[in-house]
Amino acid sequence: MRNIEDLKEWITIAKSDLDSAIYLSDMKPFPTAIICYHSQQCVEKLLKGFLALNDRPVPKTHNLLMLHKFCCRIDEEFSLILEQCVQLNGYATDIRYPYFEALTVQDGLMAIQHAQKVMTFYKEALNKLHINEIVID
Repeated sequence: MRNIEDLKEWITIAKSDLDSAIYLSDMKPFPTAIICYHSQQCVEKLLKGFLALNDRPVPKTHNLLMLHKFCCRIDEEFSLILEQCVQLNGYATDIRYPYFEALTVQDGLMAIQHAQKVMTFYKEALNKLHINEIVID
């Protein structure tokens, strides 16, 4: 049985994170670390939402690679977003502490692009599952 209500909540939070990253990209100086963080959080929420949709446990982790692996066990097509998960994985916690290597504006813009690609993939995955109750704009 599909858990649509939980999925809606996860997607709402994911969309808010992506919208925040995009909004922040207009700031000066460019807040790369927080943009990367919100981009990572968007993907984390999408992966957790897919697990919840399929009545799987949602682990309390920020590790995108672990979440990605669990999603691939349900739907092998999630392998198509492995690169985005790899690129965003370190942005959940590492960048929130001192001494993390300096990030560039390009890193922030790429993080947004990675999150957008995952969001697009996610929309397509939901369409293939005939989940029409949720509209992701």
